[in-house]
Amino acid sequence: MLPSLASPASLAKAQGVRTILRVFSYLKRYPGMAVAQIGCAVGGTLMVLVLPSVTREIIDVTIPAQAWERLAPSAMLVLGAFVLQNLFNSLRIRLNNSFEQKVIYDLRSDLYERLQRLPLRWFDNRPTGDIMTTVSEDIPAVERVLIDGIEQGLVAVLQIVIVAGFMFYADATLAWTAMLPMPFLALGAVLYTKSARDRHRKVRTASSGMNSLLHDNVSGMRQIKAYAMEKEEHARFNESSGALKNATLHLMHVWSIYRPSMALMKDMGTLIVLWFGARAIMHGNMKPGDLTAFLLLARLFYDPVEQLHSLNQMIQAGRAAGERVFGIMDAEEEHGIDDGLTLSNVKGHIRYDNVGFSYTGKLPTVHGITIDAQPGQTIALVGPTGAGKSTLINLLTRFYEHDEGSLTIDGTPVKSISKASLRRQIGYVTQESFLFNGTVRDNLLIGKRDATEAELWSVLESANASEFVKRLPNQLDTHVGERGIKLSVGEKQRISIARALLRNPPILLLDEATASVDTETERQIQEALERLMKQRTSFVIAHRLSTVRNADRIYVLEHGRITEQGTHDELVAAGGLYADLCRKSLIGPS
Repeated sequence: MLPSLASPASLAKAQGVRTILRVFSYLKRYPGMAVAQIGCAVGGTLMVLVLPSVTREIIDVTIPAQAWERLAPSAMLVLGAFVLQNLFNSLRIRLNNSFEQKVIYDLRSDLYERLQRLPLRWFDNRPTGDIMTTVSEDIPAVERVLIDGIEQGLVAVLQIVIVAGFMFYADATLAWTAMLPMPFLALGAVLYTKSARDRHRKVRTASSGMNSLLHDNVSGMRQIKAYAMEKEEHARFNESSGALKNATLHLMHVWSIYRPSMALMKDMGTLIVLWFGARAIMHGNMKPGDLTAFLLLARLFYDPVEQLHSLNQMIQAGRAAGERVFGIMDAEEEHGIDDGLTLSNVKGHIRYDNVGFSYTGKLPTVHGITIDAQPGQTIALVGPTGAGKSTLINLLTRFYEHDEGSLTIDGTPVKSISKASLRRQIGYVTQESFLFNGTVRDNLLIGKRDATEAELWSVLESANASEFVKRLPNQLDTHVGERGIKLSVGEKQRISIARALLRNPPILLLDEATASVDTETERQIQEALERLMKQRTSFVIAHRLSTVRNADRIYVLEHGRITEQGTHDELVAAGGLYADLCRKSLIGPS
């Protein structure tokens, strides 16, 4: 195959065209509304031709003949045309708004669906603020393309075509003179569009950077205040905001040259029509009424041309935004969410057999891992930070796929199981329990959507959470705030345990679930965890002795390898890393 000879500029242009076409492809879903909108646009455009025709009749016939009785009917005809024009416009705007909102709803829905189907690796490399910018700003920019592209653009093109036809019908010679500025207007549009994408892309990138910084700083406001970093972070924000300001100013500077230049070309066209029309009257080849009507037609011709130049600005902004939106929608989705075997009657026999994995594809994060967890056993994973403990859990949930060896549940390779089915069999309680910005009830029902009131209180009782929930202002219907900010760390942890209990999974993953709490809270959480772990295969990552000493098997990881394994007593007696961690209180009572 011969290599492509296309230049980067031509490839970028083709990509931009594809982006615009993809935006408008959403319109195909509602053909009836599109046809009705076109009909209203045609009707409204035809009505604008009544005024020039009536004006010519009044100036060339009614006034010279002093047929004043014809003035009233002429005025009523124009009034009727104005009323019909605005009725058509009103209906068109209403149709357009419904049309546009349906399309935008579909676009947002498709984007969010795609976000949920992307692998965690994708999110690891994408700031949350950048994603928020795409949803909150880029989609509305695409929305403006739809509003202006469909409504104003369609009306403008129809008006240009219809008015041009009447101009040539009225006086072909004068119509050709009116067309003299068109090559310059077209050339200006081409030159502006050629470099517009890069300018708009810089604005979108700068906006994304500012929003990402803002998101991080709002989320970390407590840390900013705790370390008295207000001035430094304000300076960082101003720097980011300044980049957006400069990109926007450059964009508008070019626009300030382009728009008036195109307006000047349009005005020159009107002047040319006036000049040649006046000379035609001077030589007796045209009547004053004909020239007046033609000047009105010329204005009706040039106004939508100027409008199209404004739409070009909108389209270029939407094009840059559309590239970001479709960049997400084209990202490779997580494989195997719904494809694969469906697990049933899970006993919980989990085996890692010489498993290896690397986040980067170069240096291995874990390698040579062999763990055999029998049904109902509790397996503890301990070791220094970065040893690979959480990675092993991430491989079991298929948040990431192992590169070497095999990982099975009841003898079935996890890679052959659909991720949706696999994750329904797993309860997950992490150190930083994530609660959604809703009520206690909302967060519990994630575990079981159709749970009864009695079931909710039962799992709260088992999780040692019922007492504090009863003290909340609205009990189960109390809002917990963003990320559960209105609850303490221990309270959030117990809600998470209750949620896992409600799900009643055969496999349980506990990632440092008792870290960062006081001794009394740890005791309450530990009691809840013991109830939760009964008759389940459990993997526990912990820094506290109380959560691992009763484990059936403890695996000690260091530099991505298992260096020790055994019971608590066996490992302490061996005097290795585990015993050293216990002595240094890296694993031990708080």
